[in-house]
Amino acid sequence: MGDMSTIYKRTKILATIGPASDSEEMIEKLIKAGINGARLNFSHGSYDEHAAKIKAVREISKRLGKEVAILQDLQGPKIRLGDIIDNRFDVKEGDEIVLDYAIEQHDGSANLPVQYNLAEKVKIGEPVFIFDGKVKTEVVEIPSETAIKLRVLNAGTLMSRKGLNLPDTDFGGDIITPKDMRDIEFGATQDIDYVAMSFIQTAEDINNLRQILQGHNSEVQIIAKIETKLAVSDEELEKIVLASDGVMIARGDMAYEVAPEVVPIVQRKTVALCRKHGKISIVATQTMGSMVDNPQPSRAEVSDVANAVIQGSDVVMLSDESATGKYPEETVKAMRDVIRYTQEHAAVAPIDNIVERGDNEALNAISLSAVELAEQIDADAIVVETKSGQTAATVAANRPSLPIVSVTSDERVAHQLALNYATQSYLRPDGEFAGLELAKELKEKGFFGDKENVTIVIVSGRQPGLVGGTDTIRVRVV
Repeated sequence: MGDMSTIYKRTKILATIGPASDSEEMIEKLIKAGINGARLNFSHGSYDEHAAKIKAVREISKRLGKEVAILQDLQGPKIRLGDIIDNRFDVKEGDEIVLDYAIEQHDGSANLPVQYNLAEKVKIGEPVFIFDGKVKTEVVEIPSETAIKLRVLNAGTLMSRKGLNLPDTDFGGDIITPKDMRDIEFGATQDIDYVAMSFIQTAEDINNLRQILQGHNSEVQIIAKIETKLAVSDEELEKIVLASDGVMIARGDMAYEVAPEVVPIVQRKTVALCRKHGKISIVATQTMGSMVDNPQPSRAEVSDVANAVIQGSDVVMLSDESATGKYPEETVKAMRDVIRYTQEHAAVAPIDNIVERGDNEALNAISLSAVELAEQIDADAIVVETKSGQTAATVAANRPSLPIVSVTSDERVAHQLALNYATQSYLRPDGEFAGLELAKELKEKGFFGDKENVTIVIVSGRQPGLVGGTDTIRVRVV
């Protein structure tokens, strides 16, 4: 393998850009430190702010010659309380409170404003968890067309705009909110690569979003965030993986919506399904949580990231750590070091299935053969000529232990592939020798260290630039 993989990490880093990291200076530091994707959280921030972040990421990544994917994360039906007087309302066990969508202003009583009409959705007896599950309640009555009455099950404090989780409530496909629609419309005018959809229940939700995106002529790929009880069920999970382009394992809300002990098992299952079907897997939430305030990660966090690497996850994600924390750059570096060390000292766990990405059996077979061939001859890299990104993604799904260099003439595809496992993507014109030329260019730039002879396995098609034409594997020494 030479010393290649000591330089290039195979599991990618997606970092949320927020107030702690949205300066051009910090974005540049994060890209140099090792991020492969920038997440924009549309629960916060104005369109002008998001547009400025997109522009900065694109300009800096171009200048540094490194592809960075941009992901728009939609808020989804995250139901929140309205504004509470003095930003505090104490409750104790046995209290009854009312959440009423019709209330404009809180008057200090137990009738509280809420930003969604729950009376249309909830049933008596269903649980409602408030403020990240800190206050547990259940529905005892639906007193009006806009209000629900809850019995409080434990003492606690409610504050303005805190989120609600309703794990047993069926929102019946109504998960794209008016705000999401506006955000999707804005996103369609911007240079983004992925859109993530929150609180998905079924594969149908993804198909609906895809139709909306097509209506806006958008070529973005869809990441399904799995966090609801229905989505993690055995009947739905694989269907969701198949319908999406990738899955984010949203461990925070999943812990409240389902149960904390379910999270690691769902993570493992989801990563394996994503590998089987050649979809991107993103492990998210609290991966380096303590680094919001500390310059070093906890041992448990190091172990968590290493486990995601061993499971074969494509991406590990940072939220508050890079968006609002004190140490965004240090966090990315710490994560990069864990990924590199782990990939050098532990193999990716095998999965029970061979990769069946889509219906193209020939492409699946060629991709697997290329990886096996490259590993057998101890090649330095697999070079993939890919128009739509399908071939590169299918090769990556086989989790090679060496770098994948993908070359495409499509700018959007070059950005999107930045999140795929082990893949370094380059934008170059189509041509019969595009892969070979790029390998020569990279050798001159020192990509392969100072090796005199570099062995590469090239995966390509007879007609450069033809989508779905991959049919050839060649071995070349550069």
